[in-house]
Amino acid sequence: MEHVVVVGAGQAGAALVAKLRGEGFAGRITLIGAEAVPPYQRPPLSKAYLLGEMEEERLYLRPERYYAEAGIDLHLGQRAEAIDAGAREVLLQDGSRIGYDRLALTTGGAPRRLPEAMGGGLEGVLAMRDLADADALAPRLTPGARVLVIGGGYIGLEAAAVCARKGLQVTLIEAGERILGRVAAPVTADYFRALHRAHGVDIREGTGLARLTGETRVTGAELADGTRLEADFAVVGIGIDPGTHLAETAGLALENGIRCDIHCRTSDEAIWAAGDCASHPFYADRIRLESVGGAIAMAEHAALNILGRGVEYKPKPWFWSDQYDVKLQIAGLNHGWTAVHVRPGPSARQQSHWYYRGERLIAVDALNDSRAYMVGKRLIEASISPRPGTACDPSVDLKALLST
Repeated sequence: MEHVVVVGAGQAGAALVAKLRGEGFAGRITLIGAEAVPPYQRPPLSKAYLLGEMEEERLYLRPERYYAEAGIDLHLGQRAEAIDAGAREVLLQDGSRIGYDRLALTTGGAPRRLPEAMGGGLEGVLAMRDLADADALAPRLTPGARVLVIGGGYIGLEAAAVCARKGLQVTLIEAGERILGRVAAPVTADYFRALHRAHGVDIREGTGLARLTGETRVTGAELADGTRLEADFAVVGIGIDPGTHLAETAGLALENGIRCDIHCRTSDEAIWAAGDCASHPFYADRIRLESVGGAIAMAEHAALNILGRGVEYKPKPWFWSDQYDVKLQIAGLNHGWTAVHVRPGPSARQQSHWYYRGERLIAVDALNDSRAYMVGKRLIEASISPRPGTACDPSVDLKALLST
């Protein structure tokens, strides 16, 4: 009986094993996860779960009994240490080995840490990536506590929003010249800067961290410009690194993650990869999508191709971020944009930002404007590029853009 082993029990891993069974695969399936809990949603960790609005069990993607009923062998709380590609075996931390006929790596990514020289080893230096991170952060969210958020990307901004809503004194520093410098246009950054400052967050841009201070735990920080701050703890949101350790032990080709082809297959014919750990073709480029939607879509394509379907994975990127009462929905990828145009929404709190590369529409940031997001996504996926003056004219009905 053919055995498919999946390493990494996150959104991608859960989607992959469910797709295998849903498509009629009758062989053995083993899902290996380093955490002791079944696969769960990550986005609510930094939002509803951290705010106490969602219980742990509601995070689970499926009840644990589903896996037993579907004949999926869960190995939880067990880290995979290496892959013996020649023998087609996965080596676990307890010394045991699991053989496979087909293997999928859905190993996600790990948050970047501060180096020891910058105080990264002090107690009170936290990340925001998994359930353990959220559980470590939650008890510190007491009104009046002082938190330093390091990094002005979406991870840092979401952490700052939760802390501010809980009544903490929040300072956010960004070493680049502005927040969201690598992922959004200045107009989107301007919107979120004003939003956070309206909620009392002290945002300092163009300000790097020299080091965190304290003997054994964080008590403050020294910034690159010499400024000193007091802090009770720090949240580090400076990006993630793809989980490639296992791929390296197997000798797989790497390129900004595990290099995959259009069928999600790695350089080893028996191994596939999906999710945050994997890079893949996208038009003339190669990208690695750090998103739930991308992880699920790629994992499901990988499952189909493990079954020999030969289905090409053609990413349709989309993302979102919830901060305070603002929902940002992003369609497409804004890489290489040359102009951004603003479309006013039905109310003062709504607007959308339309990214163009030359005359081609490549992305839309929709702020509390789900109609602009949905129409923008359909336009991008259909390769329809209305003229900016038309797309951003509020007197033009959004749906009419689909026929331009």
